[in-house]
Amino acid sequence: MRRHDLSALFLTKAAQDEYVLAALANDPSAPIEVFGFHAQQAAEKLLKAVLVSRGVEYPQTHQLVQLIDLVTSNGTTFPQSLEEIRLLSPFAVEFRYDVIPNEDEEGIDKSAIRGRIAELRVWAEKVIKAPA
Repeated sequence: MRRHDLSALFLTKAAQDEYVLAALANDPSAPIEVFGFHAQQAAEKLLKAVLVSRGVEYPQTHQLVQLIDLVTSNGTTFPQSLEEIRLLSPFAVEFRYDVIPNEDEEGIDKSAIRGRIAELRVWAEKVIKAPA
């Protein structure tokens, strides 16, 4: 699959997770683990879309910290305003399968997370469209 096609596929798949975020955003009964999982997945796919568009190989990981570090170490500036995206990593696995409630899940601001994911999308699309 060509880089452009794979990058576009990641953007499309991220949009599916963003759709779920929108659907769950105002539902107080929606488990935060589910909301957080889709936020993490959207962020992961957006970051991988950027990496693919730049021809950067990435490891099979759900760790947003690793992906962001890979973006920056390959010459792409990551916005300081999006640094908190890194905090979504535990939603990929730990919070979904942890049977003991985790204090880190408390106080999650769904609106703020959706806003950061929207900002991440704008940034990713801009980077992808810019010449490498």
